[in-house]
Amino acid sequence: MIDLNGKKILFLSVSFFNYEKAIAKRLSDFGAEVDFYDERPSNSNLSKGIVRLNKKFYHFKINTYYKSILQEIGNKRYDYFFLIKGEATPSFFLESIRKTNPEIEMIYYNFDPLAEYPCLVEHLKYFNRKFTFEYNDSVAYNIGFRPLFYLDEYKNLNNNSEPTVYDMVFIGSAHTDRYIVGEKIRAVADKLTLRSYFYYYAMGKIAFRLKKIIDKNLKQFDLAKVSFEKLNHQQIIDFYRKTKSVIDINKPFQNGLTIRTFEVLASGRKLITTNSDIINYPFYSPENVLVIDRENIQLNPDFFKTDIKEIDQDVLYKMSLDSFIECLFVDAQDEYWNSFRKK
Repeated sequence: MIDLNGKKILFLSVSFFNYEKAIAKRLSDFGAEVDFYDERPSNSNLSKGIVRLNKKFYHFKINTYYKSILQEIGNKRYDYFFLIKGEATPSFFLESIRKTNPEIEMIYYNFDPLAEYPCLVEHLKYFNRKFTFEYNDSVAYNIGFRPLFYLDEYKNLNNNSEPTVYDMVFIGSAHTDRYIVGEKIRAVADKLTLRSYFYYYAMGKIAFRLKKIIDKNLKQFDLAKVSFEKLNHQQIIDFYRKTKSVIDINKPFQNGLTIRTFEVLASGRKLITTNSDIINYPFYSPENVLVIDRENIQLNPDFFKTDIKEIDQDVLYKMSLDSFIECLFVDAQDEYWNSFRKK
């Protein structure tokens, strides 16, 4: 049971396709008073790049931004401080929050591998409730394991009677080897006369062209196949309505499941994924999930001939945003999620 009635929450999060806004709204729905701030001073491509490469170059702007937050919240007292990722969040800010709110619950969540962002390890000591979507990180750093979630808008799209236009659809950011793997999948699908659609998204033309020069994975990218327009949730849902399955291509060094995984399965669509760790989750079944090797793409035509097997309602709830909030704020779920892992 989630009861946050009257609780005051200071919530900072990296911007990730408006999921942070959905979380803030749901916390408010549960009765909390939420003060939300973006954890970055700016979400321009230049700012994101500087923070990621070396935030020392951005030191003054970051400090000024976080001091302004401290000034803005002034003498407010909070029951919870909730941080998602915190790539730009400085230590002095976390220390100040704890000092001015001695009884506060400090909650941390990360949806990226800590090996990719080692600077985030320093944050962990400030939090008494800390979670990651990456099972290996939960073991290595002795923190809670909680996968991501789906938004309710994605649930039960099977109720519509629209005929499918595609056998498979890919919608995702252009990073790492996604294009290379995606085009291999497209080629195999074409040979099997399977209907496919691929939407590769990049943040900005200049940034992408520069990245294309230095990133070997992007050098092969046909610029005609990349879009610089971000799809909103409703546009993505409209694509899901028209397809039998959705392709998920995880980062090569990432075992944690993408948010796409949860949205696809909750929507009643089948999933094609390069992440073999999905077999360790309660919603995995070979009828619904086709695991492929990114180095040796093979598609089973029979996979597309059957309907999705209905997911148990208790499992579906555990995959939801409500369950995600319940885990972080009320009752950790490590025992549940770890019980499905193959020995």
